Amino acid sequence: MRVSLIVTSLFLALSVVAEEPSVKVGAQIFADYTRSEDASAFNVTRAYININGTLNRFLTARVTPDIARETAEGSSLNGSLQFRLKFAYAQLNLDQWLTKGSWARGGLIPLLWVEHEETFYRYRFQGPVMVDREGYIGTADYGVAARYALPNDLGDVAGGVFNGEGFAHAEANDQKAAMLRVAVHPLKSLHVAGFYDHDNYAAGERRNRAIGQVVFDHPRVTAAVDLLSARDRAVKARGYSVWATPKISRSWEVLLRRDMVESDTTRDERKTRDIEGVAYWLQLQSGVAAAVMLDRDDTRGIGPRVTNYGLKVMVSF
Repeated sequence: MRVSLIVTSLFLALSVVAEEPSVKVGAQIFADYTRSEDASAFNVTRAYININGTLNRFLTARVTPDIARETAEGSSLNGSLQFRLKFAYAQLNLDQWLTKGSWARGGLIPLLWVEHEETFYRYRFQGPVMVDREGYIGTADYGVAARYALPNDLGDVAGGVFNGEGFAHAEANDQKAAMLRVAVHPLKSLHVAGFYDHDNYAAGERRNRAIGQVVFDHPRVTAAVDLLSARDRAVKARGYSVWATPKISRSWEVLLRRDMVESDTTRDERKTRDIEGVAYWLQLQSGVAAAVMLDRDDTRGIGPRVTNYGLKVMVSF
């Protein structure tokens, strides 16, 4: 909440010199009914409230509270929906000095990889992307970051320094995570990106991740291959995520995805996840989105096999 107060104070202080200050409030809701072999439940997995402020052409700010279910064992709030802070940052737009789309951010900000991948993968309401779902890369953290947009929409370069513990945890030591993402758009439908996260649990105890990605983005289908290499202290892990979203019509779309992760400690056993789903996207006005999805989510290889069937709903405005 300290970051939220800093951003709010900055917002109020600079509003005096704002040209045309404005504030927009929106929301995003993920709800579902999920059934497995021995359980079924209605649930709201996420509820975001997005507050975006424009002070002038140089400075903007965002505050996003997140409502999510507490699942920690032993917590007195286990099972409850908790209100917490997901994003709270100020952004300096660098268009006047660099290229359009360049910026610098500070506060509780989106991490560089998941934000990039979700520009292509729009099914977070089904579930997180592989590196987030498996706990390798999160979605937000406290720190500073900057982005330089390459001319002629050829890609971007983004880097930042973060606590490394994620938005849900306080800083635990003096180690910081340094992240770099480079993305290029060499052809009309082809996007190539690389990401590296250098961090330590403590001095000399590595927590590094490297990701490479190729995306084919076409009006009829979007498909991607992500390759992951990770090191946690002395343990090395690797994995991949392959997904495609063929478009049947303007409103109907299919999701096909396979994730695989293995490590030095599970060499004889791989964790594999298959996701298949069909979604209907409502055609609404600009800035408003809604979708309904039927899906099957099957995980096997480490621990008992878990197969979930779900009806997922997403509303964003």
